[in-house]
Amino acid sequence: MNDEWNRMRTSGSLAAQDSFGNVLRDWRRRRRMSQLDLSCDADVGKKHLSLLESGRSRPARSMVLHLAECLDVPLRVRNTMLVAAGYAPAYQQRNFLVPDMAVARRNVELVLAGHDPFPAMAVDRHWMMISANKAVANLVTGAEPMLLRPPVNLLRLCLHPAGLACRIVNLVEWRAHITARLRREIDTTGDAGLVDLLEEIRDYPSPPGGQPARAAAAPHTVAMPFQLVTIDGTLSFFNTTTRFSTPMDITLSELAIEAFLPADPHTAAVLRRDAQRCQAPETYVPASANHWVAATA
Repeated sequence: MNDEWNRMRTSGSLAAQDSFGNVLRDWRRRRRMSQLDLSCDADVGKKHLSLLESGRSRPARSMVLHLAECLDVPLRVRNTMLVAAGYAPAYQQRNFLVPDMAVARRNVELVLAGHDPFPAMAVDRHWMMISANKAVANLVTGAEPMLLRPPVNLLRLCLHPAGLACRIVNLVEWRAHITARLRREIDTTGDAGLVDLLEEIRDYPSPPGGQPARAAAAPHTVAMPFQLVTIDGTLSFFNTTTRFSTPMDITLSELAIEAFLPADPHTAAVLRRDAQRCQAPETYVPASANHWVAATA
């Protein structure tokens, strides 16, 4: 298992000074492609690809970007590939609060507000909350204050014993889902920070009486719900993820909107009732230069 974590931690998070050929080879293998597969997809000669990987040929800037696109390499790593090949980075990483991000930020806020009265939040590549709508406050009620101090990590908040874990009815199922999702994200991005987060989550204990994972879903179930015990009974949610499809900024490319939509009429009714009780205007308060948290008056 340690060997697996070491591979996950180092693979794809290569330092900028590593050779372009090594970075290219690593990502080709990460995508489970042979040199022939990539040469066909990229319309590049297999011999030329071999020379690039061995360092015996220097790629043009356009070739670096072309191969990165064919391998669906994250923008952050595309910059690494360019630097390794001797070129300047192509993609900026702007702070979410700078004027250049105003339009994107407003669109994120519109999406979050549009989900009200259902909880929704924007998170970065390490699941740190950047922004959230009013309904999230009801979702996180009862969590320890230390987990709600910015920057708030959504997965830590959900699965930490001092967070929502003791209230999640199907905790074992949900944690297995999160673990599998993190593994896929690590495989896709090669992000060492996600490896650290996965290791942390794996070390969390299960609360007494945790419900074992079901062997199969009930016949009427169309997706695995997130089930949370509240003073209004068990609320059941379906989780959806929304991303920008054509980002040209690293921050925007790594941003995701996680929404929790009602999985049954009872949950929808409770959330709508709670929203009617609190008609305070939604506000977004900058918690730091990099993270926002939702607040209610």
